[in-house]
Amino acid sequence: MYAALLNKKLVLAVSEANLIYGGNKRLNYEKYYCPNCNKRVMLVISQEKMPFFKHISFIKGTGEKEEHQHSKQLLCASLVANGLKAEMEVPLADQQLRADVLVYPNLAFEVQCAPLSEREFKHRHFLYEKIGIKDVWIVGKRHHLKKKLKKSQKIFLKYSKTWDWYYLEVDASKETICLKYQIRLEPLIDNIVCKRKTFSLSEDGIKELFAFRPDSTIKIKINSQKQRNYLIRQLRQKTSFGRKVAASMYELSITIDDLPAEIFNHVRLPKEELTINKFFNHRSNK
Repeated sequence: MYAALLNKKLVLAVSEANLIYGGNKRLNYEKYYCPNCNKRVMLVISQEKMPFFKHISFIKGTGEKEEHQHSKQLLCASLVANGLKAEMEVPLADQQLRADVLVYPNLAFEVQCAPLSEREFKHRHFLYEKIGIKDVWIVGKRHHLKKKLKKSQKIFLKYSKTWDWYYLEVDASKETICLKYQIRLEPLIDNIVCKRKTFSLSEDGIKELFAFRPDSTIKIKINSQKQRNYLIRQLRQKTSFGRKVAASMYELSITIDDLPAEIFNHVRLPKEELTINKFFNHRSNK
């Protein structure tokens, strides 16, 4: 579709694209509508094709396939609008890989909305490394971080000098990307402590994401008494974790009052073991 309604006036995709290239308009900042059905459409700018309008297929509540497709379209269009040569569904590594969005020559974005095993993730990541392409993973709603870090989410955690440990989430219904950065875990449980910033999935939003430089100072306060109370409940309720802790304390002939303060106030890196386990291992090896 090469024309759409903007403020009830018909506009051409190529004319709107030229305004964007000239810096006089932002990509998909305004709302376009189909002249036939009057439903929302988005402007798609591609390096390979003439600009065109496409119906927005994603509707809140639809499946992961629609979420995946809409997220890719918005991401690719935003990258192209920033002057990057980006293309969707590019076969790589002798057809063993298909990049969701490839930014030439050596950057790939993977938008992961469906389940993914650690084995498959490592396989795809290895193939990207093998052909010299950096892979950046952005996850859909299924994988969004909530209170506790799940094992299936750990594969998408990445580290950079700028953002520290970070995690990227896409919300196709809101057309946003959320960056969760400086991620840490509570001392005794995999509860997440982090900072976050949300960007629009648009030309300006992607530019802001790439340029984002947070305060490098990481200030995280932990309620040590809350951590201690959690451990006491685990011991009293004789949970699996509580029984393991009780057995270790019995072997070392110590009580909860003998545990050092750092066990209850030391925040952990995302892939660091529980502080209390490190303490028991250290004492046992003496």
